Amino acid sequence: MSKQAICLKIPKLQGQKTLVLTTRLRLVDRELEIEENGSYLNIPLANQPSPGDFETLKKEGINFEVSTQLFKQRKKKPSLPELLESELPISLMASLPHAADFIGEIAIIEIPPELEPHEKIIGKAFLRVHKNVRTVLAKAGAVSGAYRLREFTVIAGEPSTETVHKESGCLFKVDVAKAYFSPRLSNEHNRIAALVREGETVVDLFAGVGPFAILIAKTHESVKVYAVDANPYAVDYMKTNIRLNRVMNKVHTQLGDARQITNEKLSGVADRVIMNLPEKAIEFVDVACQALKSSGGVIHFYTFVDVSSSIENKKRDFKEAVEKSGRKIEEFLSFRVVRETAPYEWQAVVDAQIR
Repeated sequence: MSKQAICLKIPKLQGQKTLVLTTRLRLVDRELEIEENGSYLNIPLANQPSPGDFETLKKEGINFEVSTQLFKQRKKKPSLPELLESELPISLMASLPHAADFIGEIAIIEIPPELEPHEKIIGKAFLRVHKNVRTVLAKAGAVSGAYRLREFTVIAGEPSTETVHKESGCLFKVDVAKAYFSPRLSNEHNRIAALVREGETVVDLFAGVGPFAILIAKTHESVKVYAVDANPYAVDYMKTNIRLNRVMNKVHTQLGDARQITNEKLSGVADRVIMNLPEKAIEFVDVACQALKSSGGVIHFYTFVDVSSSIENKKRDFKEAVEKSGRKIEEFLSFRVVRETAPYEWQAVVDAQIR
């Protein structure tokens, strides 16, 4: 179908600049397709530009002509409720999942109990909505066990739990049923990498498939990262990811218990220690302190907070654990919530300078 609209004709070379500007001015009609015409672009507008809009375009050096013409309407991507409204009882529509974790070409969704008899239908519809997804997994249990794993059910697409995930210019191969990985920690991976200084030695005590360690190595010239994990599958994938991201000389994997590895190999080597094991990190604070150089360093301590355990309580517990190890907290650098993990529960991180 086509629709007549006001047309802003501009040179193609000014396309990106003009689109940013007209979007900011709320002029672009998002329901219509932008058209190419030789060396020009025809941008459909939702409203007649005001004299002030014209003045803004001229001040930015945009060469334009205004006319009216027919534009093709954009193909609207169907939503999950739209695809399922004829497939499910209306009483169940409000229970449809509103969010998903996307890891590579895998989507992970949570199916409430009342929708479990319809999970295959929901999975197929999810594939139609998200064309870049090849497998839809439904959570079949909570994260549990020493390796922080979750059981999944394949409800649509290819019966595989292995994929390659792209994040911040890095590639991470992972089997989500065999090794822990959360795309919701992307901002945290970037934040920690930005805090690391050139020349530092970093110990990542619970490294998983390497998202912290590899991004740190990828974004710094002269760092050394010791990446420890007890899960042999995670360490195998981490070794693959080290090769994929070409950081072989910077990231050194260690398979085994964090306490034993630190006692045997990593005592007193670190300027910075990452402790992303919020369920049990408090039990390894002495290990992190042991890994730090005698002159001290920074610990990133991850934990869970909820309505019954305040931020101040967690800081107090961490401080007591540091002091039991014979160290002192010189300064709390920050305390921040990383993400929501359940209703009224959040993952949080304490950054502390230790001496």
